[in-house]
Amino acid sequence: MFNQQTTSFLVEENRHFAGTGGVSENNAQAHFVPAFQDAQTGQVEISRFRDGRPAPFHLIDGLPEDWVTERDLAGRVVKIKSSIISGFVRLGRFFTRQEASDFMEQFAS
Repeated sequence: MFNQQTTSFLVEENRHFAGTGGVSENNAQAHFVPAFQDAQTGQVEISRFRDGRPAPFHLIDGLPEDWVTERDLAGRVVKIKSSIISGFVRLGRFFTRQEASDFMEQFAS
C-alpha cells in the first residue's frame, strides 16, 4: 500500500496502470465505477466529489470522515488511513486496479 499523503498515491497508480484497464478511462465501458476499499474492514465506498456526487475518477475528498486522518485549512483531505486502497466496483463487486486491468485484458480478447 502507498503512503496516503495527499493524492500522490493516485498519481503514481495512474502512471503504473496507464494504458490498461486499471484506470477509469479504459474500463468505464465495462461499467467499472471508481471506488476505494478499507483493506482492514472490507468497507467499500464509491469515489465521490466533496458534495457527495459520484465522481468519474478517484478522489479522496469525498471519502468517509472516519477514513480521513488530516485535512488542510480549507477542509480538503490531505491524508487518509494507510489501509485505504483504490480500485473499482463492477456489478456490486470490488476490484483492485490490477484485477480491473486483468479483467479488461480478458474482456478485450
